[in-house]
Amino acid sequence: MAKLPTPAGARLFNSSTKQKQGLTSSGPVSSEMHTCMALARAHYITGSLLAHTILFTVVRRLHSPSDPKMRGLEALLLLALLQLLLHSTPGAAWRPNGSGFGFKATLRQVDADKGYTEAQRVSRALQRGKARVAALQSLATASPPADAITTARILVLASEGEYLMDMGIGTPPRFYSSILDTGSDLIWTQCSPCLLCVEQPTPYFEPAKSSTYRSLPCSASMCNALYYPLCYQNLCVYQYFYGDAANTAGVLANETFTFGTNATRVAVPSIAFGCGNLNAGSLANGSGMVGFGRGPLSLVSQLGSPRFSYCLTSFQSPTPSRLYFGTYATLNSTNASTSGPVQKTPFVVNPALPTMYFLNLTGITVGGVPLPIDPAVFAINEDDGTGGVIIDSGTTLTYLAQPAYDAVRAAFLAQIKLPLVNGTWSDVLDTCFQWPPPPRRSITLPVVVFHFDGADMELPLQNYMLVDAVSGGLCLAMAPSDDGSIIGNFQHQNFHVLYDLENSFLSFVPAPCNLI
Repeated sequence: MAKLPTPAGARLFNSSTKQKQGLTSSGPVSSEMHTCMALARAHYITGSLLAHTILFTVVRRLHSPSDPKMRGLEALLLLALLQLLLHSTPGAAWRPNGSGFGFKATLRQVDADKGYTEAQRVSRALQRGKARVAALQSLATASPPADAITTARILVLASEGEYLMDMGIGTPPRFYSSILDTGSDLIWTQCSPCLLCVEQPTPYFEPAKSSTYRSLPCSASMCNALYYPLCYQNLCVYQYFYGDAANTAGVLANETFTFGTNATRVAVPSIAFGCGNLNAGSLANGSGMVGFGRGPLSLVSQLGSPRFSYCLTSFQSPTPSRLYFGTYATLNSTNASTSGPVQKTPFVVNPALPTMYFLNLTGITVGGVPLPIDPAVFAINEDDGTGGVIIDSGTTLTYLAQPAYDAVRAAFLAQIKLPLVNGTWSDVLDTCFQWPPPPRRSITLPVVVFHFDGADMELPLQNYMLVDAVSGGLCLAMAPSDDGSIIGNFQHQNFHVLYDLENSFLSFVPAPCNLI
């Protein structure tokens, strides 16, 4: 096995050890490698040490034991970086003072105004949620990573997402729609030049046209917050893998971001974000993602005002949902727009998945009957971090660990005296009741309450039952999970939900979200 010398100035390190690694070649150079090198020579080679460094790393990645397709993508990334780095100037990080800072924003469901019928929108949302849960389960049950590349792949949750928020990037600002994701931490957008990008409705962000774009040096704290940072000539390079079908990679940079509606619009300089010129997967008509997780790279962590709230309108409503940040993120139970007392429950930390929002679900009541569910069903496994209960904006339904779901389903079957029907969404929803034929009589449905540590969430009927107009069924909007539980956004409808990271708790109150 031939040992390849590391070019001067090239460093490859992981976020835990930050130690230089030996690089080896394990086979003949492939035709893919020749193609990459030819592209480099034809378009980019300048004879500089930087070109040498990047080509060296292309060789190393193409000869690594990882998936061949991923090796090719990583090689393309490094070639694209040659052009992107030419106008990059290292900059320093900055965080705004959280005192008095805040804004309001609009959230749009990703399929709104796309011409889909309600049944089609539900079907698409259910399939996205199903894929997200599968990715999360593979994330939680993955065996310990063999190297830092694997770590980067398994620590990020895959998702197309369900809600888009608008934000301006650069100076002057150019506005883009990006997926809001409480299950991840990185902010990133597709950038030009782009060798591989996902189709989006707006042009790619062009760093060269912004007067405030600054790439981050390898010594920046935000660079070291990455799961697997790469360093080229003191420029910080990121790569995030969202499951098997999506990834983003490029330069980590600082830029001015503009948030909020016209009345609350605010420009914030030096937000660290990923400028991605190698991206794959689906962005649901967005240009990138905005991580709202608990990690240091998330928007909520960077803005220095660690609280945000949202109020999601009902799935059928044409009115967009609302996002509140900083000083605007507050719940007032005496306000006419809310009903009932504010409930509050602490977050639970899961060291295996630190960016996600875990809660302590202590029990479930259906129709006034507490269900016989062992509390261990909702607990985090201290040995490997599996299990637990996550509240997540990007998952459509609530997925309950199998024993808990079985108990809920049994309670509905016992309390609703109607025959079951094979519904339109039977691949996700397996509990659909047949409505009586006309003239239909009224049906009394049991009330569902989720009991958290210190808080009770009583769900409105529309938050746990879905009408299937095609089959004539009335379906329980919950599904079983092989590992862990997720409180999905369908159950958040018409609740004003506040995330307070500083005090580490979640608050919520029922509210007509189309009116606030």
